[in-house]
Amino acid sequence: MEDLQAIALLQDEVRRALYDFVAGAGRDVGREEAARATGVQRTLAAFHLDKLVEGGLLEVGFARLGGRAAGPGGGRPAKVYRRAAGTREVSVPPRDYRTLAVVLAEVVDELGGERTAEAAARRAGARLAGHGPLEVALRDHGYAPYDDGDRIRLRNCPFHVLSEEHPLLVCSMNLALCQGLLDGLGDRETVARSDPAPGRCCVSFSKTNED
Repeated sequence: MEDLQAIALLQDEVRRALYDFVAGAGRDVGREEAARATGVQRTLAAFHLDKLVEGGLLEVGFARLGGRAAGPGGGRPAKVYRRAAGTREVSVPPRDYRTLAVVLAEVVDELGGERTAEAAARRAGARLAGHGPLEVALRDHGYAPYDDGDRIRLRNCPFHVLSEEHPLLVCSMNLALCQGLLDGLGDRETVARSDPAPGRCCVSFSKTNED
């Protein structure tokens, strides 16, 4: 029920726009910045941002914005927002795909079928590719891509919950799936690489002629 209530918060267009902006920023966002980005008044943005915090979709903190230093004259820390780390899923009636996925991952581990699983993931990625550019395909499947200099990185791992229990298997399959996306798109100029770091997906993309 809590997940359903949280998702229902996003039915409001202003609230959804604010959530999308904060989640896509990948960093702490102040009320003023969120208001400007979504074209609403600061007080209205503050109201909806706090509703998203109440619903568990955003987390709140305090920071000095605009380069202000701590200490006298620095002013009080401002309220800032970031995407909540949890996962929200809604199914009516409830369905439990996670348990089955964990069981299947354990079977693959016990049978030593990692290479077979990676090959299957790569074929699945090719089928999921669609016809648009890479960023569109990634966004359509929940990766939340963003440009980071000469790389495309991914703010979100669609398999985060499962990867916490079977990181080696799931991350290797995730890489294979991303390679399959490139296969399906016919993109021979981009390569998917294992590039783990806290707070983002373990895969990144770069051009084949770049280190």
